[in-house]
Amino acid sequence: MPADAISAKFDVRRWDAVAGGAPRYQRYELELAPHTPILSALLRIRDEVDPSLTLRYSCRSAICGSCAMQINSKSRLACETQVGPEMDRHGRIVVEPMRNQPVLRDLVVDQSPFWTQYDRIEPHLKLDPAHPMPEGRPTSMTPEQVERFKETPRCIACAACYSACPAVEADAAFPGPMALAKLYRFVVDPRDHATQDRLVRIQPNGLWLCLRCHLCTEACPKDVRPSERIRDLKEMAIAVQGGTERGSRHAIGFKENIEDRGLLSEAKLVRQTYGAAGMIGQLPQGLRIWRKKPEVLHKPRRIEGADELDRIYEALDRESEGAP
Repeated sequence: MPADAISAKFDVRRWDAVAGGAPRYQRYELELAPHTPILSALLRIRDEVDPSLTLRYSCRSAICGSCAMQINSKSRLACETQVGPEMDRHGRIVVEPMRNQPVLRDLVVDQSPFWTQYDRIEPHLKLDPAHPMPEGRPTSMTPEQVERFKETPRCIACAACYSACPAVEADAAFPGPMALAKLYRFVVDPRDHATQDRLVRIQPNGLWLCLRCHLCTEACPKDVRPSERIRDLKEMAIAVQGGTERGSRHAIGFKENIEDRGLLSEAKLVRQTYGAAGMIGQLPQGLRIWRKKPEVLHKPRRIEGADELDRIYEALDRESEGAP
């Protein structure tokens, strides 16, 4: 036993889809070095204490993504999460299966929903038949073209982001952070000839359901930053097609409101988002807001220092257009 060993308490969620019954938490205690990966601790429990414990793992090196699970309510890879810091923070280690995917047994989930959403974005190059890729020779890209991929090639498809995403939990139509980050990767690929089609199709198919909470970026073990790539997709979709969906109209309206006076005109934003006909369905809620906040219908004055705001917008517009 290591000299610096600590008594680690694990509360592991147990459940079997075949046997049924109610889920339960089972307590295990081990003497472990603080730097022990939680995956190693779970394998020791399975090998030495309880052979019925079921989990998924493979490389044990944060490469395959198989051991993603909930560790103290955070989506993480068990192979790179250490026992000591979790015990220091929480006094125990609660281990649960990933969210947003059906549990099969203990810590193993059915990842069919995750992979179904991935397949929906058609994660492969769509080439121009008139200009096929040369056989037997590499297709070169400039450093600037490669840089546009950002961090997306690092993704190991562990589904930690999918597990952490409240939009996935709220609406099955949302493709999920990984699928959208992968879509971004093909949209910016200079070899792909379906960029516009991809952006047009994703607008009404879940792009604007993202809640912008950034929990996917927090959960990602490879710093792919899927929430930032989703933001980029939204900007590109608006550039290609304009405000065709409620989400895109809201984003455009919000920008125009702030750019105009520096303050949000809430009544105007509702009209820009829903349209004149759509506003009728918002009247009951609008009346409740007006009773508590009558000034919501007033046109806001232009804020002091709006000239500085104009310069910020001009700089952002130049940046988006690639100007120096």
